[in-house]
Amino acid sequence: MSNPDLTDSYVNPNRAIPKIGLFTMLRLGVFNMGLGIMSLLTLGVLNRVMIDELKVPALIAAGAISVHQFMAPARVWIGQMSDAKPLLGYHRSGYIWLGIVSMAVMAFTAVQVIWQIGSRVEAVGWSSDLYPWVGLLAFIFALYGLALSSTSTPFTALLVDVSDEETQSKLVGIGWGMLMVGIISGVIITSIVLKSLGDSPTLDQLRSSINRLFIIAPSIVCGITILSTFGIEKKYSRLQQRTRQRDDQITFRTALKVLTASRQTGLFFIFLLVLSLSLFMQDAVLEPYGGQIFGMAITETTKLNAYFGMGTLFGIVATGFWLAPRLGKKRTIKLGCLWAAACLILLIVVGTTGDPNHLMVGVGLFGLASGVLTTGSILLMLDLTVAEVAGTFIGAWGLAQAMARGTATLLGGSLLSLGKSIMETMAGGPVPESQLLPAYGLVFGTQAVGMLVAVAIVSRVNIREFQTTAQDAIATALESDMD
Repeated sequence: MSNPDLTDSYVNPNRAIPKIGLFTMLRLGVFNMGLGIMSLLTLGVLNRVMIDELKVPALIAAGAISVHQFMAPARVWIGQMSDAKPLLGYHRSGYIWLGIVSMAVMAFTAVQVIWQIGSRVEAVGWSSDLYPWVGLLAFIFALYGLALSSTSTPFTALLVDVSDEETQSKLVGIGWGMLMVGIISGVIITSIVLKSLGDSPTLDQLRSSINRLFIIAPSIVCGITILSTFGIEKKYSRLQQRTRQRDDQITFRTALKVLTASRQTGLFFIFLLVLSLSLFMQDAVLEPYGGQIFGMAITETTKLNAYFGMGTLFGIVATGFWLAPRLGKKRTIKLGCLWAAACLILLIVVGTTGDPNHLMVGVGLFGLASGVLTTGSILLMLDLTVAEVAGTFIGAWGLAQAMARGTATLLGGSLLSLGKSIMETMAGGPVPESQLLPAYGLVFGTQAVGMLVAVAIVSRVNIREFQTTAQDAIATALESDMD
């Protein structure tokens, strides 16, 4: 029997549920636009400011920011909670709203700690006295990661709840296309707010402009999140019709039994780890790459995200409506991996020219490959998700991606620092920033190798085996819980 506090969507689970239309798909996609803006703020703006302007070591800056991705194990629990325990009267929406507001608060708080670090570096240089502040920053990013998990996992589960086989691919294409629109929008917002900064701003000037940015942009994100999701779950969710048992009978233990029933689940989990690790390792180094090797200013390196976003957007649309239907999901992913590997080698080659225009073209082409991979892997992911416990499965897939992204950010910074150390050892002293191309090449080359490994893993994924095993596991697990 349904919780009496729930909305009509849950009080009458047998009512006729309308199919979502194009306008509703676009509206839902606006949520991902907000996540794109927040991603640009944390991985684009804050990472660049810490490494280039505040002179925080790349490994420490990337490590502190990447902590939010290592909170990903909470995604499985949060996903199952949204399956079973409504919040504010909704299975998904309440978690989404509370999570996005918490993200905005934590992002602004992290910026204030970064200024404390920056002022001390400016006064006395880098020293061990700064590590408590770095620890505090890492803790805040941990809370930011919990907030991100609390909003993104239930949202993706909501997409499963409101879609069917006919609307699923369109919804995925639009939703993740809007994520790239969000990154581009974040670039525009950042450029407007930071346009008063010169090439060598003081710490006070940076503090004033970026504080303003981290008030304006997250406020916009909170607003569009509520607008994009309000009323959707009540009208379109099929969760109750798809769930065979009462919410409180699908326990966390039951959900985990279903999740781990098929070996294909583990295989796909490993694939997502390798793919995401290889795709996002440059997040921590791309803006510094533009600044140090190509001599680009902050506003110029921020535009790299726009080129990446536009390439990804085109890749998502082309893959969802043309490439994937013709090649199939697995072959689409393989093509994307090979393309991405070639583009990563291209990023190394253009570094020898020092021409920012060449870098932007290379980043755009890599974004195109990212769009192909994003759409192909998401469509395959939804085929490997069980509707009855969608939140738990989405949490598991989100866990794989977030773990990899966190590791990628940390590994990218680590490889860059390692490359610098090797070059300084070989040169017998400090190496000018403009000559650090081999250090950056170590990062991009490692990513290219990872793409080839991902091709080998996805070749072994079998959707039919998963679906057969999962359905048997659902029946077995529920019968066991009822005994």
